[in-house]
Amino acid sequence: MVVSRTYDIVIFGATGFTGQYVVEEVARIADEESGLTWAIAGRNREKMNKVLVEASKLTGKDLEKIPMILADVTEEQSIIDMCKQAKLILNTVGPYRFYGEKIVKACIDAQTHHIDISGEPQFLEKMQLLYNTKAKESSIYVVGACGWDSIPADMGVVYLQQNFDGDLNSVENFVGGKSGPKGGGVHFGTWQSAIYGFAHAGELKKLRSALFHNSRLPKSQYKIPGRNPISYSDEVSNWILPFPGSDKSVIQRTQRHIYYELEKKPVQFEAYYRVPSLFASLVVAFCAIVFGILAKFSFGRSLLEKYPRIFSLGMFSHEGPTREQVQGASFSMTFIGKGWDTKLPGMEDHKEPPNKTMVLKITGPEPGYIATSTLMVQAAVVVLKETSKLPPPGGVLTPGIAFAQTSLVERLSRRNIHFKIEK
Repeated sequence: MVVSRTYDIVIFGATGFTGQYVVEEVARIADEESGLTWAIAGRNREKMNKVLVEASKLTGKDLEKIPMILADVTEEQSIIDMCKQAKLILNTVGPYRFYGEKIVKACIDAQTHHIDISGEPQFLEKMQLLYNTKAKESSIYVVGACGWDSIPADMGVVYLQQNFDGDLNSVENFVGGKSGPKGGGVHFGTWQSAIYGFAHAGELKKLRSALFHNSRLPKSQYKIPGRNPISYSDEVSNWILPFPGSDKSVIQRTQRHIYYELEKKPVQFEAYYRVPSLFASLVVAFCAIVFGILAKFSFGRSLLEKYPRIFSLGMFSHEGPTREQVQGASFSMTFIGKGWDTKLPGMEDHKEPPNKTMVLKITGPEPGYIATSTLMVQAAVVVLKETSKLPPPGGVLTPGIAFAQTSLVERLSRRNIHFKIEK
């Protein structure tokens, strides 16, 4: 159990690109949440002060007296001292492969909850392997992937499972996005995480062998339909490509928990990205191939890091998107769940093909920064205020495991991230 602390929340990495948006979101909701107490943490006091000044202008809140904590991921004692002051750390410092483990360990040692927005499967699964038992022993919740990667996807599948009157067999998620009139973009930090995640993807096999002891989820005789790498989907009337990122990894961990811990049927999952034309599909696929080849070599990685704008056709940059670009963007996800209109007991298999379809749509604002900051902050509030609804006694959890029985979906709907079952 978390002991008495000076602050409910400390935002670590507040001076980073994403950290600025998280500070603004905490500032907006602090008074609504019964006077939530909070502070920011980073390496440079002057930069932290600038973050608070900017957040004050954008939110209309007086943040002059918000405390600032000096903490540097390379100085262990400063991290420990930071963690001891908070009930929960919002960790926005990435790539998590390089900087995340020290914060997770310090949080558990200090009996402080930890939330991050990592989209790096190697980091997320490694933290579960190394620290799940320790977190449980300390009754601490370490919940990763609490940004757009991967709360909407993970909670979307859980939401379908909870609302599907019958047995849900499979879910396909079709992800779409819309840039504003000023265009769009993503900050270099996300690009860098993707580079090193792809470069070290081979680590996952060994990690999963150690984490899951080579156990497998049961296979349905009615497998999710296979699709070509570039294909047209009649379901969403779009060309689609396989969606990269951590969503599938996170959802599989959630489904393992549902099967092994809750003794309920798991579901199959696949994710795709919607593109407007065949030509656009071919361009994206070509860029992905070039990215994949370069990421495998140190020289290639240095090129990708030095010239993100060139290799991503302008999508990623060291500067990141402007405020105007962020404000005008949005995302949508269409989940198509298939299964049966009857529910069989236990793990008994259906003998006939699926006969029921349910469609869930999740929509929201710009995903990388506005939605991510909203998702992260609301997840933090739920951990602090609804601890009794989280699975005891703690542990390193996915969003779908941690928040399945909480008010998170309802909270998000009040902040412009909507879950709507269409049929």
